[in-house]
Amino acid sequence: MKTISALSIFIITFFALQVSAQETILTDINYGQLEKYVQLAKENYPRAKIVRAQMESVRLAIPMANVSYLDIFTASYFYRPEKNQDAINPTNPYSVNGFQFGINVNLGSVLMKPFQVKKAKADYKVAKLQTLDQDMFITTETKRRYYLYIQTASQLKISTQTAQDNKNISETSRHRFEKGEITLDNYNISRMLVSSSNTNKIQAEVNYLVAKDALEEMIGQKLTDVK
Repeated sequence: MKTISALSIFIITFFALQVSAQETILTDINYGQLEKYVQLAKENYPRAKIVRAQMESVRLAIPMANVSYLDIFTASYFYRPEKNQDAINPTNPYSVNGFQFGINVNLGSVLMKPFQVKKAKADYKVAKLQTLDQDMFITTETKRRYYLYIQTASQLKISTQTAQDNKNISETSRHRFEKGEITLDNYNISRMLVSSSNTNKIQAEVNYLVAKDALEEMIGQKLTDVK
């Protein structure tokens, strides 16, 4: 009577796993699609929007600082009716009827304004560097999440195939056990392999969904909506 030993079942399963594990994910990477994801992340990622808005706010501070040079000067006027006479000294030669205009200069503002303009320009330069830094982070993080998504998709594919292979082995073992060709121990081993591979498959499914959600969070869209 021909029998299949526990060691034989293990070896068959081991080599099935090895063949699957040797597959590469490099061929699954779509660099054109990855670039789309990076661009979408730069447009939709909330932190990127905040940094761009902050940079725009700082940029507008430069012309505002330049225009504020006018704050240095304060214009004023005084109106004295023609018929109004100096109550104290009607012959006062410095008393002038009609409109009188004057301009005051704030010396503190004169000294401060150049530094305010310089600070506004420096703040804008910092804001641009922060935007550049944010773009670099978004690019790197989007790629990382995309690669993780591809990895988990590949692992799910392998786990699904392994679970199916082990199920087939278990079915074959059951038929042979019913015919008395293998022992109960050998049949039970095949059943344990099925249970283990199904558990791994479920974990792979969870990992895939988590990676998919993380990538969609980054790009601000469902992957199925990206053309």
